[in-house]
Amino acid sequence: MRRLRPSASRPVAAAVLAGLLLAAGPAAAAPVAGTESAATTDGRHGGHHGGTRYQSTLLAKAPADECFVDIGVDYPAGPPCEAGQPKVNQSYVWGLTRYKHRLWFGTGANINCMTSGNNLRNTEPTRNDDWVCEYGQSEIARRNPQLPPTLGDHRTPRLYTYDTKSRQMIERTDAVRAASADDANRLTTTAGIRAAGNHRGVVLLGGPALGATLNLFAFDADTGAFLGSRNFTEYGNIRHFLVADGELYTGVGVGPNGGERGLVLRWTGSKSDPFSFLPVANLPAQAVDLTVHQGRVFVTTWVGVEADVATTAGPASPSADIADMPTADDPSPPNVAGVWMSPKLSDNGPGLDSRDADGWTRVWSVLEYEPDPVVARTYGLGGLASYGGYLYWGTMHVPFKATTVHLAAYPPADEQGVRDSVRNTQRAIGIFRGSFGHGHHHGHGQRGGGHGDRVDLLYGASELPAYDPAAGVWASTSTGYTPLYGASGFDNPTLNYTWKMVVAGGRLYVGTMDWSYLAKELQQEEPVPPADAARSGDDDDEEEDLAFGADLWVFESPHRSAKKVDNAGLGNYLNYGVRSMVVDGSTVYLGMANPMNLRTDPTDDVPEGGWELIKLTPKHHHH
Repeated sequence: MRRLRPSASRPVAAAVLAGLLLAAGPAAAAPVAGTESAATTDGRHGGHHGGTRYQSTLLAKAPADECFVDIGVDYPAGPPCEAGQPKVNQSYVWGLTRYKHRLWFGTGANINCMTSGNNLRNTEPTRNDDWVCEYGQSEIARRNPQLPPTLGDHRTPRLYTYDTKSRQMIERTDAVRAASADDANRLTTTAGIRAAGNHRGVVLLGGPALGATLNLFAFDADTGAFLGSRNFTEYGNIRHFLVADGELYTGVGVGPNGGERGLVLRWTGSKSDPFSFLPVANLPAQAVDLTVHQGRVFVTTWVGVEADVATTAGPASPSADIADMPTADDPSPPNVAGVWMSPKLSDNGPGLDSRDADGWTRVWSVLEYEPDPVVARTYGLGGLASYGGYLYWGTMHVPFKATTVHLAAYPPADEQGVRDSVRNTQRAIGIFRGSFGHGHHHGHGQRGGGHGDRVDLLYGASELPAYDPAAGVWASTSTGYTPLYGASGFDNPTLNYTWKMVVAGGRLYVGTMDWSYLAKELQQEEPVPPADAARSGDDDDEEEDLAFGADLWVFESPHRSAKKVDNAGLGNYLNYGVRSMVVDGSTVYLGMANPMNLRTDPTDDVPEGGWELIKLTPKHHHH
């Protein structure tokens, strides 16, 4: 396996940035510094740390679903492909939920093309050995001229169940297609099945529609029968569901891709009426993930400057996002990502209701950590979980999104200025924990709000670069925190998403995205180390080697640092993220993100692209 050592000293040429942001053409793969090491034959073995070893097993994998000849060429019949090569479009297990011994999940196709098109406004087709993004030159875009180029790589998402007892996977996509023309059309126009949840015998699968609306699909969890679908014009995005105190909740965003504001909805449905919801929170930004902690629901948010998948087209106007930046005259914080706390679930009877909608409190915002206000506006917050009496959460950073917005807000005068902006806007994830509302005070003294609230930075930076517009320079600036355990990204500078957190068997698992493999292709050199990537002292040379592929970390106690379960994609280094996780006792099921749509040759020495479903179990060693 190729390993990678980011070098903090290497400057990034402006041409490389332009090539990335403007997609000036296919990037040529370049050798990556590091060594080759042979993986075990099946590659599916966890690490052995502190007496606990983790075993991962591949349960299911995306099949090739198209034949590809070249950019702009119609797709030949197949697979099997008599012409061209097999292509695997379905890249993420985007929504995943468990009902008894059945996992229900839905996919998203070519999400990296959609994200790149939407966030970085790349619409120049690009192809390399790993993936192709055709944008407006795809056969689909050419046949549908009304489709914006950013959506040329969209494909209909797919729905599946996996039975953990019989180990059988059943595709459920055709049940929707066959139900009615309306149902089939709703599925075709869904950007991906980004969220999955279940309650009272109903499974709900859904995601943003191509536009500014939301599509949901319902199934009978017991029989597997399709119950119908609905388009919600009032919402534009959805990511996660939560069952708390016997009620099902979900977070949504309003407007294109949910970018305008957010709501938490309580499900009030049934098998006979599966699409009934009651708003129980009004939030200034879309709700991302939800958890229950000490009798309340906590939610992370993500603001509209950041869209995670293309659902709308339009010219880039990042400067519009800068209008409500805080200034010396008006220090009130703009709408940035935050952690929100509900009233007590018991306040108005069992569960939250409409009387609670305006009673939520923001207990933390990214401005309490990130010193640069423009960069702060591009943060998202991702997975969160209640563990050991604390609330844990982490940050989200679309690669180069902060760079794009910063260059628009403060255009540099010269190439060196561009380089400085690139280097100083990179961020790896921060991992935090908080104790809210009841005065926990053990541990190291860190920042916190009122009422005995306190927040610890577990992995992150004590200083980050902030831009001084008056002087036109970047300066290292205190974040107000000292990390308890390590540097940003669990000491890995290319961890950019805290995608999901779950607690299983007394352990807190943190699934992340590592964009180093994308960086290898896009930059034709080593990735840009974030400015906050000060390496922590580590005597173990192996730890210094950063592998391609998703990192999965685990806290085995709330009083100790995290341990690495795996840092190379759980047996496939093309898996760049752990997108979704569900728990069954001490077992965790992982839904992986892998958009390498041209990696379909089982005979070469590179693993295959497309989503994977993985089972992870802790194995105890007896000494």
